[in-house]
Amino acid sequence: MTPRTRTRALARRLGALAALPVLIASGTVAAAAQSPAPGLARYYDQHVTWTDCQQGADDEQGRELDRAGARCTRITVPLDYTRPGGRTITLALSRLAATDSAHRVGAMMLNEGGPAEPTLGMPLEARRYMGAVSTRYDLVGMDPRFVGRSTPLDCGWPSGMWIRSAGTTRAAFDGQVALQKDLAERCARNSGDVLPYANTRDTARDIDVVRAVLGERRLSYFGYSYGSYLGAVYAQMFPGRTDRMVLDSPGDPRVWGPRLTGTEEPSERALRAWASWTAARHGEYGLGGTRTAVLGTVARIVRASAARPLRVGRYTVDEHLVPYLVYGGVGNDRDEARASFASSVKVLDAAARGADVTPTPELEGRLRFNLSGEGSALVSPAAAIMCGDRAAPRDPDLYWDDVQRSRRRHPLFGPITNNIGPCAFWAAPPREQPTTITTGAPALLVSATGDTATTYRGALGLHELMTGSRLLTLRGVIAHGIYGEYGAPCVDARVNAYLSSGTLPSRDLTCDG
Repeated sequence: MTPRTRTRALARRLGALAALPVLIASGTVAAAAQSPAPGLARYYDQHVTWTDCQQGADDEQGRELDRAGARCTRITVPLDYTRPGGRTITLALSRLAATDSAHRVGAMMLNEGGPAEPTLGMPLEARRYMGAVSTRYDLVGMDPRFVGRSTPLDCGWPSGMWIRSAGTTRAAFDGQVALQKDLAERCARNSGDVLPYANTRDTARDIDVVRAVLGERRLSYFGYSYGSYLGAVYAQMFPGRTDRMVLDSPGDPRVWGPRLTGTEEPSERALRAWASWTAARHGEYGLGGTRTAVLGTVARIVRASAARPLRVGRYTVDEHLVPYLVYGGVGNDRDEARASFASSVKVLDAAARGADVTPTPELEGRLRFNLSGEGSALVSPAAAIMCGDRAAPRDPDLYWDDVQRSRRRHPLFGPITNNIGPCAFWAAPPREQPTTITTGAPALLVSATGDTATTYRGALGLHELMTGSRLLTLRGVIAHGIYGEYGAPCVDARVNAYLSSGTLPSRDLTCDG
């Protein structure tokens, strides 16, 4: 499972007490009736005051939340749930209150995915794509622990994304080993005391505290990608406390972890589809007049970056990054996404031919994020959660053998999905085993057959494990993050019908893209 990459941003997304008044719009709320575990009562019973969201003149997100009528607050949770009397951290919350109090369903917890994508502003997006049904929910955004406005975690990394291709030679791979070891050591130095508590199970525990603070017996939930995994874990850990759940672009929880294996074939199909689209526009992009020719251009760029790093504006782009740019660029089949990636490849092709080039704004953003420390605060908690959820193999030779084995069948993507990462050198082993999902909680799963990140096969796996779920399939589409984002009216209508009625479809459903 990869960090969510959607077209609109590089980064990545219910039956509570209907009689509960909408006094939560500006006042304080008592905890729900369920008894918390011993020692946790002071967190479950805490009272909070909701205030303006904007923090400073340049806080555009806070300004937009305030304009929409949202309110924000912070709550306190234990760093370590086994030591509730010890160190605490804070979580930042936003809430866009229901306006249809006569038909109010309850609170809906939102999650953008990632892991570790900030979610404070998500109620604004959710209100748009939920339409009229949004008026019946309190839409709640939470920056998860160590993310955004919540207590932060930053490894102090000199580059953004740690995901790279292994390269073509053992020497190139050994350079990756050194890089990933350095990243892990930096994280241990800069954030080591909190790393054991960056994990999905503790985030699920945080969600249950939020549920209580909101005064809800049950929470509705909507999440994208990793957010779907988080929602499934919450439903498993806290049975009976979920109501209407929508899990968009989910993966199989049995394979969730720091390795990306299993996404090679969907990515190759997406690359071929993009190449066909681009070939039909050869006059605009000049990358080849047939699919084979376009694929040949991509292969030539990769070879050129292996022979000598490409100069793209002020950036140096090597054989470890170019394949990852391709991997992340083909995951959405909408015309604007394909056009953006084709423009980026056109720049890379010129650079591979030795020309002086200026990156497109989209490519500039990707390179800046990947090659500077600007993205460290965003990707640090994402890596920490992956490493904290499931232990990774620690022997570099195992990764190299897997890279070589996969390279024979998947020469472009195999060295990415099997490459070593910082989790191989992580200082803090997982404190708990991954959650085994066997819940019968009702949930609507939404997945596209061409998803390259959390694959359709993964959605089928979660559907099998969540025995109370229904699967809504978007057929013939390459996309990650469907409801409200991709632009599939059939999907949006069926999800909103479920959120309105609270009744799952009687069978699995399919929408054609």
